[in-house]
Amino acid sequence: MSVPRSVALERTLYTLAAPVLAAAPNIAPDSPVNTVVQLAGAVGIGGSVLAAKSDEPGAGRKILRWSPLVLAAAVDVAARHTPGWGPWCVDALLAIGWAAVGAIVLPFSRHTRRGHRPALAAPAAAPQLQPTAPEASPAQPDDGADAFTRQVRWLWENRGLPGRTIVVKATPHDGMPNDLSLLLRASEAGRPISGLTEEDVAAAFGVDVTDVHIKEVARQYGREGGPAWKEVDVTPDANERRRKAPTAHEWWADRIGAVGGPVPGSEFVKEVRDHARRVTHYIAQVPDEAGEPRVNKHTLAAALKTKYDEGRMFVTVDGSQVLVSLWDTSPLAQVFPATRELLTPDKDGRWVTGYLGNGQPARNRVYTDRGAAHGLFVAPSGGGKTQLMGLHVAADALFGAVVMLTTEAPDEKTAALGRHTARYGVGALYMIRLLRVLVALMEIRGKMPWEDGEVHEWDPTRPGCPYRMLSAYLDEFLSAARNGDYGAEIMDLAELVSVKGRKYAVGIKVAGQSIYVQDGFTQLLCENLRENCIPVVLKVAPKKVGDMFKALGIAPEHVPDPLPRSFSPAEAGRIERVMRGEPEPPADSNTGGAGWIVEGTQPDVLRTLFMDFKAGIDDYFPDTVATLTDYEIRELEARGLWFDWTEPPRPGEFGPEPDDEDGDDDAPTKDGGKRGGGGKSGVRRDAVTSPRQALEAIKNLSGV
Repeated sequence: MSVPRSVALERTLYTLAAPVLAAAPNIAPDSPVNTVVQLAGAVGIGGSVLAAKSDEPGAGRKILRWSPLVLAAAVDVAARHTPGWGPWCVDALLAIGWAAVGAIVLPFSRHTRRGHRPALAAPAAAPQLQPTAPEASPAQPDDGADAFTRQVRWLWENRGLPGRTIVVKATPHDGMPNDLSLLLRASEAGRPISGLTEEDVAAAFGVDVTDVHIKEVARQYGREGGPAWKEVDVTPDANERRRKAPTAHEWWADRIGAVGGPVPGSEFVKEVRDHARRVTHYIAQVPDEAGEPRVNKHTLAAALKTKYDEGRMFVTVDGSQVLVSLWDTSPLAQVFPATRELLTPDKDGRWVTGYLGNGQPARNRVYTDRGAAHGLFVAPSGGGKTQLMGLHVAADALFGAVVMLTTEAPDEKTAALGRHTARYGVGALYMIRLLRVLVALMEIRGKMPWEDGEVHEWDPTRPGCPYRMLSAYLDEFLSAARNGDYGAEIMDLAELVSVKGRKYAVGIKVAGQSIYVQDGFTQLLCENLRENCIPVVLKVAPKKVGDMFKALGIAPEHVPDPLPRSFSPAEAGRIERVMRGEPEPPADSNTGGAGWIVEGTQPDVLRTLFMDFKAGIDDYFPDTVATLTDYEIRELEARGLWFDWTEPPRPGEFGPEPDDEDGDDDAPTKDGGKRGGGGKSGVRRDAVTSPRQALEAIKNLSGV
């Protein structure tokens, strides 16, 4: 029989102490050893007295436990008072007897300490299991199962064998006292397990239904599987820990990837924190067979403890992967100053327009592989359209292009941009003259030979081109296109340039508050611009978002939600202000320059760069303003198109002059022209899509 380590240690100590106890009083009576022995004896006497006076049970055992110390002191006193080693070496005999008595006391010592020592290699206790090893199960013969499995079988039988099943094996979970896994099979051979439910198992173990999970058992080598077998996990401790302190994978699976969650079927991959940019990226993936991930942005924002309207969360879908970027503060509320470096096009003609919601730079282009790039800018009043147009004007100028700018109505910022362009003017008359020049330049450039003596379509990567790229900006285009005298021709010429201009390095950049066909913007012009540019749509009214992107050819599933009225978080303390009767603080809209850039099949949210007009914009532009070549100017002069476009209409410029007898028909128009002129003046009939335009057409026909 093995001896416990503590017993062997005590016996060794008694054996070693006995010679010292006999020799110390005889060899060195004044030795400190004697003093220590006497003090130990005093402690033993004191402990025995306290044990005797105590009302607690076990006083005798406590006195017996102190007895070796008291006897050791007695042996020491006797040895000190006998001459030498005493008659018949009585000192040595007393020490040997003391050691023997200590060995006899050892069983009592071990017994008194049994309740204070933990059991060795005790298995983790299952919930509500029998504390002692039960007898063999009557429902299943003894197959040599371990004690834990036998305890679970006993509990399972006491609960009536739920689902008419028996326990084959029970496995405790490490670190979880109440968690276990069960391998079950039907109690009757050849019968499937059909009546076992999570409720049955939960009732048997006294846990919640959510703590029970039943799984199928696949067939393995040496073990059966199929419908007659089930595997059950009972995990109350793990679920409690998962609710209180889940891991990142568990949190994603429970809150986001679960059925009905914001991104159903997705699995967490990793989390990346960018401290410099103050953004946290969550990367998840859905199985390939699940198709494109489905994301409910509003519920996803709630799971991330934010609001979708705050503009802090942005989602990027790339195949089967999902990137969720959660910013500490909305990047759309930040101001990104424009710099000459950002506005300078690279070798591919791309330059930075602003920054996307996920932090990526949003780039536009001055040319494409098809030729000169067009442009389309849409924004309401105060949405940042002129700022955006200024960025494009600077990028074209830094590329070395000839830039011409016209607007339907004067504007302080537009006038500042005009000082850095080859031509700038105001009004529908100026716009139609500019468009006529663009059409003529397409004809002129189509005949200009390159250095090799041949005529080519424009390619910025091919050397030997005899002319520069030309970008014409048409601000408030729709207002000019609805002009009663020049609107029809403005729209026709713009369509023509949008179709052919790219081949001759002629691009038009159309800016306005709408691109709706019903507002006069033809479908052909919209399609041509969309195909050969990267449109930018700044903040528009929420009810117009769907129609706006539908006009741009965006699929309904990719139409974005409207932008919030403000990217600044609401000021806390509204309840207190209501109780005190105080007004709400003014709202900070801070959405100027925020919108969407449409480069691919779906729009991306962006915030455009900020060009500080108040501080001056000269540093954004090159020192010299590019102009047309002398040859091009001579050809335009020969056609009567190159002059001061701010002049009133020239005789015959818009058709034959009317007869003098027509009287009132010679009255000048509001743009300085004359009614009744030939050409394409008047509102186009196919452009009359509103009662107001119809009224204007009737007035033109009737001469009212």
